[in-house]
Amino acid sequence: MEIMSVNPPLSNVQAELLKLFAVDLPEEQLAELKKVMAKFLLERAQDKADEVWDKKGYSDEKLNQVLRKGK
Repeated sequence: MEIMSVNPPLSNVQAELLKLFAVDLPEEQLAELKKVMAKFLLERAQDKADEVWDKKGYSDEKLNQVLRKGK
């Protein structure tokens, strides 16, 4: 039987995550790793939202106006 292998290029993130897959972490450490990754992604999303907020010239007052209109 011939084994086929596919060698698509991996991103740097994919390569690092594959290294983690080789490690059998205890559940407590796995939960900690998940929290670290979630926090990292949340911070990036917040940074992007802040960029859009600034680019569009939004303000707390404008947001409050929009929220009041929706009531």
